[in-house]
Amino acid sequence: MDTKNIRNFVIIAHIDHGKSTLADRLLEATETVSERQLQPQYLDQLESERERGITIKMAPVRMIYQDYILNLIDTPGHSDFSYEVSRALAAVEGAVLLVDAAQGIQAQTLANFEAAKKAGLKIIGAVTKIDLKPAHLEDTIDTLADLLEVDASEIIKVSGKTGEGVEELLSHIIKDIPAPQAGSEDNQALIFDSYYDEHKGVIAFVRVFSGRFDPSKTIQFVATNSSTKIKELGYFQPKYTPSKQLANGEIGYIATGIKDPNQIKIGDTITLKEKPATALADYQEPQPVVFVSFYPQDNNDFDNLKQALAKLQLNDSSLVFEPDSSELLGRGFQSGFLGQLHFEIIAERLAKEFDLETVQSFPSVQYRVKTRSGMEDINSPKDFPDEYIEAQEPMVQLEIIAPSEYLGGVMSLAEVFRLSDFETENLGNRMLIKAKLPLADLISDFDDKLKSLSEGYASLSYELIGYQTNELEKLEILVAGFVVPGLTRILPKDRVEREARVTVEKLKELLPRQQFKQALQAKAHGQIIARETIPAFRKDVTGYLYGGDRTRKMKLWKKQQKGKARLQERADKTQVQIPASIFKELLKK
Repeated sequence: MDTKNIRNFVIIAHIDHGKSTLADRLLEATETVSERQLQPQYLDQLESERERGITIKMAPVRMIYQDYILNLIDTPGHSDFSYEVSRALAAVEGAVLLVDAAQGIQAQTLANFEAAKKAGLKIIGAVTKIDLKPAHLEDTIDTLADLLEVDASEIIKVSGKTGEGVEELLSHIIKDIPAPQAGSEDNQALIFDSYYDEHKGVIAFVRVFSGRFDPSKTIQFVATNSSTKIKELGYFQPKYTPSKQLANGEIGYIATGIKDPNQIKIGDTITLKEKPATALADYQEPQPVVFVSFYPQDNNDFDNLKQALAKLQLNDSSLVFEPDSSELLGRGFQSGFLGQLHFEIIAERLAKEFDLETVQSFPSVQYRVKTRSGMEDINSPKDFPDEYIEAQEPMVQLEIIAPSEYLGGVMSLAEVFRLSDFETENLGNRMLIKAKLPLADLISDFDDKLKSLSEGYASLSYELIGYQTNELEKLEILVAGFVVPGLTRILPKDRVEREARVTVEKLKELLPRQQFKQALQAKAHGQIIARETIPAFRKDVTGYLYGGDRTRKMKLWKKQQKGKARLQERADKTQVQIPASIFKELLKK
């Protein structure tokens, strides 16, 4: 088909603003999926997506409407997955910016708008959920029109529930979004996502920007310099549908047959082996920002955990992991994630898809520490040096949107979190609040506390902006003289003592008593700064004796003391085992 009849676009919005529901109506209106097969959130295939009602993985689909090919990529709405959104934006010419008519413009709406604008896309504004007849519908339309710098009449009103306005939206997509440009003589395709198939190997999701690709051709990957013969190619309709070729302007898939996922990188460029071309853009690896160690609850499940993480990585290239070990919890893996939600999703999938019970360490971030041997990156708190010249931690730029009446509550978060450099801006009856925050604070329940203070009306987005020098210290927890690595944390210097006291007090409540006393200690800068003691069980060994000479009782007490001394001596040389259930309880925020 001629490229003039192709339209490539994404739907972008704040989380839970109805992208997937609108996608269902588009599939229905274009008869891409039959009414019998269509189910809510059709393009969301993960169990976690359906349970949470959010999109986690982008999903492409090819629709035919009035002799036009409409290639849609449904994208995630959470800040953690902004890397995926950026890859999708690079594969299309247009975007539908969707806003919930009841909630209005939210923080991630602005972030997605700026990303689409930077990518040079044609942006179509739309408000959804109009079937709810929200009171401030016209205000939302006016605000969105001001953001896009268009007349309010150009904002499309749709309902993902009833289908109202969907036909009008399709007409605007065809009319307003430009067709793909004529490509060069090179053969170039951008990989914007991938999937692993047991039989076909890694399947690359691609947008062809020039030339064409045919089955049985040998292709090359620019970033990895690896090559392979195409096993199959085709389109998403929405299931994999084989085709004879993928040509300029089209979106589809290429089955590579490659079993090693490291040979294929999202964001890489595919060219023909016999006619190599340059990369479409600078390739950038997704950078993990949150690090958590996973340990199997049953030590016999170590190999199963390794296989499960490897399978998840095949379809989620942003997940990274490497072997880790703990004297207390045994062998495990330190894993890197794009954010707190990304970590929660992986932990959830390990439990539900692979039936694996795991224990996790405290989430941490990557620090940069300068010592006498130079500057190094520290991903695990247990590797943080006690002595250093300078320590830096990652910072984020926050954007919070909240109703004006909650401004005071949002600002009060600075009493608990290290917020700085506040800026405020009026958005009608709401406020846009910008501030800087250490990433470590962001992953420590910041979002939950923000939602609580604003009664759920505030939204936030964030962007990493680099590193900042701060006074940081390593807090270690010792049980009976042994360090528990999974409980080690890096904290601001002025918070270490308070956290130390809270942790040992909580541990005292959770740990069961033994026949010997257990010392619980918190250590920082080479000193014990907090301590609690779990007393030993006291058994009344003379309870069955009545009256008579006291000598017999004294003998039993001395025998008991000697036994306890032997137990204590043995305990001082042996690490106390903390049950996984208690470990999990202690790690709860």
